[in-house]
Amino acid sequence: REIKMRKLDSTKVRPLKSEQILRIEDHDFALRPGFGGSPIPVGIDVQVESIDSISEVDMDFTMTLYLRHYWKDERLSFRSNKNKSMTFDGRLIKKIWVPDVFFVHSKRAFIHDTTVENVMLRVYPDGNVLFSLRITVSAMCFMDFSRFPLDTQNCSLELESYAYNEDDLMLYWKHGNKSLSTDEHISLSQFFIEEFSASSGLAFYSSTGWYNRLFINFALRRHIFFFVLQSYFPAMLMVMLSWVSFWIDRRAVPARVSLGITTVLTMSTIMTGVSASMPQVSYIKAVDVYLWISFLFVFLSVIEYAAVNYLTTIEERKQLKKRGK
Repeated sequence: REIKMRKLDSTKVRPLKSEQILRIEDHDFALRPGFGGSPIPVGIDVQVESIDSISEVDMDFTMTLYLRHYWKDERLSFRSNKNKSMTFDGRLIKKIWVPDVFFVHSKRAFIHDTTVENVMLRVYPDGNVLFSLRITVSAMCFMDFSRFPLDTQNCSLELESYAYNEDDLMLYWKHGNKSLSTDEHISLSQFFIEEFSASSGLAFYSSTGWYNRLFINFALRRHIFFFVLQSYFPAMLMVMLSWVSFWIDRRAVPARVSLGITTVLTMSTIMTGVSASMPQVSYIKAVDVYLWISFLFVFLSVIEYAAVNYLTTIEERKQLKKRGK
């Protein structure tokens, strides 16, 4: 009768062999390791796979990286004759305690799941744990365009624990400055990546206290050649083209007027195209100074013809009066 009752009881699920080895059911993993004692140290190691995009309009960047966590949880220690670790996928993550690291100022983030969820958990016999994720994250980058397109932007991706302050969790770079590594083939179409660096600090929240925060800093220098071809060189040609009207006879009104209007409209189109690809900032950019000066030269060439035509008309009227007298 007891055997039949056990078979009919569908609420009880036998634990997996891995869970039996780690004795997961014997502990409460809702609490952090060493609860009530000193803060648990959690080391972080990051490998940047790629910087997918930089958006000036949205002032953000998208980065794909491998995020690795290192900590020790004695509740997961097990006996091993050969002293070898055990590796698991993402199915075991929901049953044990893992650090709740999140990205500060992030807009979107997701864990890759092709063909399966890109999550790896490795447990060593002494209780040391390695938790690795492959993540794509889009985060804010506070950019300054006052020197655009001769600017250099400094962006950072910030990591922090969401629930545990410095009294419960100590977040640090696992290998110091060597904890941040990058792929050799990282490249961007409009930027040159000058440097990658890792740093750490503290963040204070008035309601919850102090938190450890890690920074992934990188500097981006913009390639100028694209803007030379798309903005600077066409604007220079329009200014030179407006000067052609100086060699056209002042009596050829249709030729000079059409040339002046065409150059003015072309300069307006160039300025609109540059502004459309930039955020609506309230300060003047370096490219605005160049384009507005070019536009002023083109506009003055049209005003020059109007002034010459007006002065010439007055002079002709004076001569006609003299002849009439």
